[in-house]
Amino acid sequence: MKAFKLIVHQNSFSPVDLIISLKDYPGLKEKDIVEIYHPENDYPRLLLQVIKDAPGRGRDTISVEQSIATTFQLRTFADVYVNIVNVPDVALDSVELTFKDQYMGRSEMWRLKNHLVSTCVYLNKKIEYCGGAIRCQVYEMWSQGDRVACGVITEDTKIVFRSSTSMVYLFIQMSSEMWDFDIHGDLYFEKAVNGFLAELFTKWKKNGSNHEVTIVLFSRTFYKAKSLEEFPQHMKECLQKDYRGRFYEDFYRVAVQNERYEDWSNVLLQLRRLFTDYQKIVLQYHERPNMEIPTAINSTAAQGNFLEVLNMSLNVFEKHYLDRCFDRTGQLSVVITPGVGVFEVDRELTNVTKQRIIDNGVGSDLVCVGEQPLHAVPLLKFHNKDNNLNSIDDYSMPHWINLSFYSTNKKVAYSNFIPRIKLPPRKSQEPLKKMYEDERKSKLLKEDEYMHNSIFDYDAYDAQVFQLPPAHSTCVQRVARTKKTSVAGLEGLRRSPPASITHRKMSDPDIHHSLGDILSTGLKRCDSGCDTPDSPTGARLSPRSSISTHKPVIRTGRALINPFDPSHVTVKLTSNRRRWTHIFPKGPTGVLIQQHHYQARPAGEPLSRTENHRENTRESHRERRESHRENLPKENGSPMINNNHSIYQVDGNIISQSRKRMISASGALNILGTVLGPPSTNNASLALLWGATGEQEWTPALTTGVDWKSLTIPACLPITTDYFPDKRSLQNDYLVSDYNLLPDDVNADFAQNRAIYKEPLTTMEVFKELVSQRLAQGFQLIVGVSESDVIEAHCPSTPAPPPSKVAPQHSKPVNQAPTKRFLLSIGRIFHKLTLVGSTITVTRYRPRHPYPPFNIHYRYRFHAPNHDTYEVSWVSFTTEKLENYNWNYMDHYICTRGDTDFALVEALKYWRFRTLLLPLHNPATKQILEDESTHCDIYPTPTRQDLDQLTDGFLKMTESYFNKVKRPNKQRMALGGCDSALTRRRHSTSILRPSAQGGVSSPFRERVGSTRLPDRPRLRVEAMAAAKTVLERTQSQTGESDDTYDDSVVEPKLKSTATLADIVERMRHPQLGVGFLQQTVSLPSHAFVSIYAIHWLQANVEGVTYEKGTQIMEKMLQEKMICHASGDTTKRFVVGYYMYHILPQKKDKDPTDYVRPLGDLQSFENEWMEVEVLGPRSPLVPHESSSGALDISGCSPQTDLTGVPAFLCDNIDPDYMHCDNDNDMPLYKNTHLDIDVNNKSDRIEWGHARYQATFRPDQAYEMCIQWAVASGNIVAELIFGWARKAQNCRLQMVPIPADPLALPFTLKSDPLRGPIYVPLNEEPLLRNKNALFEGFPEDTWLERLFLFQEAIVGRFGFIKCTVESTSHAAGVGDHLYVHVTGNMFILIITTVKSEQKARGTRRANKPLNASRYPVHLEAAPSPHEAYITRHVSGKNKDDYDNSRRMGFLWSWNHMISKKWKWSQYPATGDEAFQTRMLRDFKHFCANQEQRLSQFWDQCWALQEKAHGIDLE
Repeated sequence: MKAFKLIVHQNSFSPVDLIISLKDYPGLKEKDIVEIYHPENDYPRLLLQVIKDAPGRGRDTISVEQSIATTFQLRTFADVYVNIVNVPDVALDSVELTFKDQYMGRSEMWRLKNHLVSTCVYLNKKIEYCGGAIRCQVYEMWSQGDRVACGVITEDTKIVFRSSTSMVYLFIQMSSEMWDFDIHGDLYFEKAVNGFLAELFTKWKKNGSNHEVTIVLFSRTFYKAKSLEEFPQHMKECLQKDYRGRFYEDFYRVAVQNERYEDWSNVLLQLRRLFTDYQKIVLQYHERPNMEIPTAINSTAAQGNFLEVLNMSLNVFEKHYLDRCFDRTGQLSVVITPGVGVFEVDRELTNVTKQRIIDNGVGSDLVCVGEQPLHAVPLLKFHNKDNNLNSIDDYSMPHWINLSFYSTNKKVAYSNFIPRIKLPPRKSQEPLKKMYEDERKSKLLKEDEYMHNSIFDYDAYDAQVFQLPPAHSTCVQRVARTKKTSVAGLEGLRRSPPASITHRKMSDPDIHHSLGDILSTGLKRCDSGCDTPDSPTGARLSPRSSISTHKPVIRTGRALINPFDPSHVTVKLTSNRRRWTHIFPKGPTGVLIQQHHYQARPAGEPLSRTENHRENTRESHRERRESHRENLPKENGSPMINNNHSIYQVDGNIISQSRKRMISASGALNILGTVLGPPSTNNASLALLWGATGEQEWTPALTTGVDWKSLTIPACLPITTDYFPDKRSLQNDYLVSDYNLLPDDVNADFAQNRAIYKEPLTTMEVFKELVSQRLAQGFQLIVGVSESDVIEAHCPSTPAPPPSKVAPQHSKPVNQAPTKRFLLSIGRIFHKLTLVGSTITVTRYRPRHPYPPFNIHYRYRFHAPNHDTYEVSWVSFTTEKLENYNWNYMDHYICTRGDTDFALVEALKYWRFRTLLLPLHNPATKQILEDESTHCDIYPTPTRQDLDQLTDGFLKMTESYFNKVKRPNKQRMALGGCDSALTRRRHSTSILRPSAQGGVSSPFRERVGSTRLPDRPRLRVEAMAAAKTVLERTQSQTGESDDTYDDSVVEPKLKSTATLADIVERMRHPQLGVGFLQQTVSLPSHAFVSIYAIHWLQANVEGVTYEKGTQIMEKMLQEKMICHASGDTTKRFVVGYYMYHILPQKKDKDPTDYVRPLGDLQSFENEWMEVEVLGPRSPLVPHESSSGALDISGCSPQTDLTGVPAFLCDNIDPDYMHCDNDNDMPLYKNTHLDIDVNNKSDRIEWGHARYQATFRPDQAYEMCIQWAVASGNIVAELIFGWARKAQNCRLQMVPIPADPLALPFTLKSDPLRGPIYVPLNEEPLLRNKNALFEGFPEDTWLERLFLFQEAIVGRFGFIKCTVESTSHAAGVGDHLYVHVTGNMFILIITTVKSEQKARGTRRANKPLNASRYPVHLEAAPSPHEAYITRHVSGKNKDDYDNSRRMGFLWSWNHMISKKWKWSQYPATGDEAFQTRMLRDFKHFCANQEQRLSQFWDQCWALQEKAHGIDLE
């Protein structure tokens, strides 16, 4: 210990927290941890780590960063003691880190954890990682059962990540109790919304949480009806039938969809408004005039659609990798119910829900605003499908739901009593009077007559029913009566015929059976009439039952759960049970605790005897009333008790002096964890049945508060867990398989076949990446399992291995010991990764008896924002077979650095982010934003100049940013006719000579100049040399360039008769030539871009048009004068951003500077993005047949040359509607993507881009970024960088969802989202005609209608986008359009010709009672049509005329988050603008103010005018 003078410094002076000179303190070394404190007050001591020797602040002086000194109340210029501490003494058990507005993948969490090991942390410390791409802050630390203010992270510290920006689904259960009053006279709805939600939103605001929230009101309506016949036709399509034969319908009202608000108070107002009519609308939804319908009743909370709701959110959460948002992490579904935490559920659906919630690692919270009952909750009561009157109810206690009880802190003047049950409604007086009168008349019964029950020993009976079966009994006693048993759904042992066994499907995976259980006795149960005095325990077997003496029947009997006393029941541990446990801190007794559980005890009462010995170390903790009734200072919802120590405040955290540097978690003292669990839990393989941790004992005095922390900053699924099956279980219950991976050998093979050399990953990098990928897919690292257990556990998968086979495994030679080993698990799948030398072994354990797959169909009605009705929709809930994931393939993908041989396939669940490139400026958008009164159909048809500018912008984007191409020195290019700034830029980079390359590419694929310098010095000398020679990427000038074609060099144009050789000669000219790209590893010399060559020809050769230019180049290709830059000779000449090079001719003497192409097309395409550029597609057949080449700047597709709208022209192209792809190009191409351009990551990262093969200036251009081995934040930086640069190219880049319309028949569509149907009112346009286009040939009517609709969406600023979406996969000929701001999509529904005949058919539904969740037979031609029919019909389905089905489907782009709303282009993501667009579009289509008719008339006027000209 040594005294120092303390001074402080700013972060700007030095980034180090502690500046100390080592010579001032003998024995102090770098990396040591020291504690710093003032000698006079024994206040919590500050721990800091010595980072480096930093003398120079004066002798015997230390300097601490200012904010830390303030937090720990250290006084400047005062004396402090500095003392070296022993790390184990200050090691932390767990640390909570919070982060916001970023996406942190599980791989990043693990790498960050490793980075933090053996560093020192303190409250609110800010941590940065990956070059600042990942930022988080220390929120809370626990050590030795207490909350502390600082400590050291060791290998064993559990790190909990909590996200302030999650995807949160709040479901409010609108069951009948919502309209009841609580004890304070508030409606439960008011308690839920004005109480709980208001408090939650306040906490969000205070904490700075910025969640993306969806709020849904849901309820179930029962109908009083015996049979389906009682329902009118319009009600039948969504009815479902439950296990008791009752008919019901489920309703969902989406109030808020994917919103982030600073202020949520308006939402509370909106919810109150919805509440007013909710019940009326839902219960009277089907009423029609003059029609009888069965009475509708709102269900109670217990009978509601609780599990269905959780599954709905899971359908969205499961797709997190499809629409990867970069500014949020984590998923939480919260159900707010007026009930008490008891639900009646279907067993099969429970199993599905449980498996999905646990596998997906989704947080699920249940908040009850009802009173907490006197039994353990949450409690699921299984539907009892057994009609036998005596059958016993079966319960389950889900540990995968985090339960909170919300109670208001209102005081009642007359009493402190808080009832824990809801009082039954008061009966009227009449029956009571009658009862009293009867009583007076009749004489009192003799005592023994009505007391006879007391002989019956209820306690003994209970003990017998709930006892666990004895361990090893050889004889199996059977109970004669058919009996439906217990929670887990195991069959009761019975002698009934096997036929009756069918209603048990699957056992609860958490209840594990040892052989002992299997050979156990069946439960002895009493028949009615066994409570006779001679059977005091009520356990006499009835005469029918017998004792079997033959071989034991292998079936399981298990005790029922008693919800009033669950604390003695333990279950065998499973990995599911321990999946979330590492987010809980350890309490003072070493038991994991939940911080919102309190032990209630009246203030004056002494500790009970049993608890006394457990707490003899603590004084005066008697004031343990529920936190919300006490005015104690609160921290995280747990009341702080004032010990007999002085209490200090550190940043609002209460710190007691009882432990140095510890924050006293006296909050934790009155948390239940202080009460040790029953002795049985000392067995490491058992857990208590009740509770999330499995270590807290339930008692009736337990009060559950609200877990505000989980609801404000929800925890992400922890990256570690601690369960691994024992050896016996591994042998009996698991199949083992393994494979070896030798990265060096694999890469040696691949390097030979590769055209472009990429530095391979080392074995160690591959090994770490294998772990990373498993974590990213939801696996957890298993910690705390001893080495020997696992090595011995790895035995061949034969059922009973002879000892000899196992023996060699035990006696492994010492020198072969694994250098590194990781165990991981998800569900019942375990992986062991071992690295020995240069061999990686992957051992997989999977269950011998996997659970059967489930697929549950569910129909419901939902009402989304902007919709008018509750539409019918349907969804499937399916469990995923995790054991089918192809890890072997994935591991090879990693090993080969994403080689083209291992393409990413859908089943690998890789991450993707889809974007569209759209035109940036549109004056119409600006006008609509500025002028409230403007109509929104003022978007002009783009002119030729607009389209040219878009094409130029796109080419510039492709060249400079996607391909990162460089052009050599001071090269100027002449682009004839086109005054674009695109390629006339000065570049100052020197030409790269092949010799300088040394034949080796730099560490990443050297996109022509992505100067990625090596991240760490490692066998990369040549690579470094190569990287240094590649110069910095050129900075393109933004906007218009003054550097126009220099006319001072007046060279005559080539004559139109010039030979090809002359043209090639001129192309090579250093000043006047076509302008070559800088030569690199994958680009040959004299490479140029095809579309610029055409522009160059137009400028340099007389009389060359666009078509002629294309013909000249095509001829050069045939004459072998030019060739594709990959060396491939089979391809045609493609105009666009395609790279070609000039071949050396025979007459050239010695082409010294010629560098050969790769000669491998696939490798070339994997390096470069090449896009064909086409003109707009015209719906009209050209009058004179053109030469086949499309003029890039063709006229606008909406009108012909005279301005007549296409739908009224005579020469309509009959195929315009159907063919998206009219040439030999694929729709999409793929290329490798260098992700980590700023070199921030601590590992090698890469991804892929999937892009449209053709660009048309009148359409949106789609590009999808895909990755598996990359950090989310680094991918985000790349994409946001592109988006900023796109603006220089007059384009805007916006994200789009994988499934823009979310129609219910697309796979994995979002069940709570759906398109808005906007009908087109054609009535006023008909005007005495039978059909809209009467007078035109009938076979063109469909095309004309489509073109008419296309003209309408064009006026509103929508442009075509060919999105590779699920609806296209279904082959539906529908056309998607996106608004130029990127905010919304419109789908024009078209009937494909072959399906015309079927147009009138409606969807056929299966009879509804056929199954509980009816399956649909798709009888309609296009699924969209059937869906739309339902939309249109709304209330009067029966009088709806099918032949007039016209309209649009409108949907929002929910991927545009705040980060994408650029300040200079306010329409992107502006809510008011979006709502106005939709309103105006609806008005136009409904012909309000005659707008549709006027448009129609203007079009006809143009047509007649044009015809008039023709006639003259």
